[in-house]
Amino acid sequence: MKNKDNFTDSEYNPFDAPIPGQSLTDEPGNYPWEHPPQYTDPEQVIDNLYDKLTTGEMAEQVIAMLDAGVPVEAIVRVMTFSGFMQGKFTPDVGFMIVEPLMKLVSAIGIRAGVKELKLSLEDLSNNKFLKDMAELKAANKELQSISQDIQQDLPEPEEQGPGLMAKKPMEEMEQSEEMVNSQLEGAM
Repeated sequence: MKNKDNFTDSEYNPFDAPIPGQSLTDEPGNYPWEHPPQYTDPEQVIDNLYDKLTTGEMAEQVIAMLDAGVPVEAIVRVMTFSGFMQGKFTPDVGFMIVEPLMKLVSAIGIRAGVKELKLSLEDLSNNKFLKDMAELKAANKELQSISQDIQQDLPEPEEQGPGLMAKKPMEEMEQSEEMVNSQLEGAM
């Protein structure tokens, strides 16, 4: 648009923006995150997300994204942000569920056999690490079962008398006092 001095006006007008503080004058409650959250317990949120992620169409979508090279971190960030935006939970609950949710999405990818699973945009080749961790977990379970078998084969310990700090009967205490007193008299 040209004005009378043959100068062209900018399409961007810096004054065509909301007035500072304008959002504070809007009526409260227009957005879902302005209401109390649906879930306040991180365990409930994880349980619900586990149910959604491990069944049917949602699991297929997650696997397809992981197979296409989308990092686990990106999927989890989208899930936590959208959960907050929908009023499902507060931001602090969102931060608390990030780690278990990343483990869950990673486990889904490993279980589905995703060849090049990426955890983040920075780490592009961590598939070997995740496989090693899965193998360690399997080895740990095997060791636990072996140790349980060994514990079952061990004989039960023999029942022993009362320990050093056990309360003695009154008669034994009187006898030990007499013995100490007689030893003290003999030493003097």
